Amino acid sequence: MNDYYADLGVSRDSSAEDIKRAYRKLARKLHPDVNPGPDAEAEFKKVSQAYDVLSDADKRANFDRGQDPYGGAQAGFGQGFTFTDIMDAFFGGTSAGSRGPRSRTQRGQDALVQLDIDLKTAVFGAEETLSVDTAVHCQTCTGSGAQPGSGTRTCSVCQGRGEVQQVQRSFLGQVMTSRPCSACRGYGEVIENPCFDCSGEGRVRTRREISVNVPGGVDTGTRIRLTGQGEVGPSGGQAGDLYVEIAILPHDTFRRRGDDLHASIEVPMTAAALGASLTVNSFDGDQEVDLKAGAQPQETITLKDLGVTHLRGTGRGDLIVHLDIKVPTKLNEEQRQMLRDFAESRGESRPSGQMASSHGGIFGKFREAFSGR
Repeated sequence: MNDYYADLGVSRDSSAEDIKRAYRKLARKLHPDVNPGPDAEAEFKKVSQAYDVLSDADKRANFDRGQDPYGGAQAGFGQGFTFTDIMDAFFGGTSAGSRGPRSRTQRGQDALVQLDIDLKTAVFGAEETLSVDTAVHCQTCTGSGAQPGSGTRTCSVCQGRGEVQQVQRSFLGQVMTSRPCSACRGYGEVIENPCFDCSGEGRVRTRREISVNVPGGVDTGTRIRLTGQGEVGPSGGQAGDLYVEIAILPHDTFRRRGDDLHASIEVPMTAAALGASLTVNSFDGDQEVDLKAGAQPQETITLKDLGVTHLRGTGRGDLIVHLDIKVPTKLNEEQRQMLRDFAESRGESRPSGQMASSHGGIFGKFREAFSGR
């Protein structure tokens, strides 16, 4: 009895994938179409017979027990070994006998749509309505694909197998090829009277409205999964999922950074110097803020818990208000004189123009911004 493991160059504990990989390598090397050598055809038959035994769990078990792997039948290439088996070894397919007819009923594809929302919806969340064009079950045939009152019949060409086989003679002996039946497209059954509305597909395309619960805290790029709201599969198949990708529209006042909101408020120079009470707009309504005397440009006021809702967890971010202090550009003579008198009283009639320290002032702010402090 041949040592099939030695013929393929594998160990006795090799996995099925190792055996298939070894056979592919040898078959490519020894196939007579590639190797015209005098011994190539015999070697090719030998490794093919070895693969026929070791790729079959029952034959391999018989061989490992020292028994005839073919159960008493004469072993040899061409007996129980089809052209499909060779192709499967090359391309990783399954044998023809394991395929059988295909099922008409298949799961539908997933779908992806974009939903534009405003910033306020992202802050608090809301119920949104989305229009989508997807495949739905045909109401006329209820997904069967056949006209009401009719059905399917077994294909007379393949006798319900979904495939047809053909035996041909070659230098390897008789080989059998299998292909899907063209009469029934591999289903094994034929719809006698296809539905007029869906042409036998069991589904039609239509536009429908879907409610989407948008949670607070979503951001651009966030995807919401709606199970079973995607494309319906053929012949009444299960629907896929619908993924809604969020896109937040720009806001005129607020900018979002993480879960914080940022905004700027214009403050007159006099209010910054003397202090004032300011009204700040927010998504929660107007907020009264006390501005301390001597406020400086680009200072910020933080309003806690007035930002975006945390998508994961509890609470909200903050609303950060940036002060934009405005220096007057148009003064009448009386106002100019008042400012001259004010500058003289503070000894600022002739400012020295001394350079500020790099540890503070605008350069310090730049450094802190780039260092992330």
